[in-house]
Amino acid sequence: MKDYSIFIMIAVVGLVLWRKTRAMSRPVKGRGLKLLLPLLFILIGIPGFLNPQLHLTLKEILLSILCGLLMSIPMILTTNYERREDGQIYPVKSVAFIAVILVLIGLRLGLRSYLSGLDSVELGMLFYLIAIAYVVPWRIFSFMKFRRIHGSLRPLDPDVRH
Repeated sequence: MKDYSIFIMIAVVGLVLWRKTRAMSRPVKGRGLKLLLPLLFILIGIPGFLNPQLHLTLKEILLSILCGLLMSIPMILTTNYERREDGQIYPVKSVAFIAVILVLIGLRLGLRSYLSGLDSVELGMLFYLIAIAYVVPWRIFSFMKFRRIHGSLRPLDPDVRH
């Protein structure tokens, strides 16, 4: 069963990297609200905390959140936007961003091996907490960076829409 989960994870990582690299060549549309959509999608797992088999300690919860917050820092630093000649806002192409994603996945695999003694439900929820703790700040800061550039667009150019 473990072989299948690693294969699935590699496939998902490959799809994420492929999608992110393709997105770097497309403009962010509208007011950038799509940057915040993952925050809604990530909320789907919150009912998992109601599982009666889940017995997480406060220490485990706080360490997971701290680990996720630390992981969000390189994601925030490597996510940037630029306005190009066509007046549209694009994500800045960054090899560092892809490297950060790969390092985060390596850390996740390492933590998974290190924490293998935990119950699978508890392990899953700890990784969910880590994901929340790095996706939420990363996406919020990304949206703020986008809005800063979007707000700097003045209606001097009639082709630029707000």
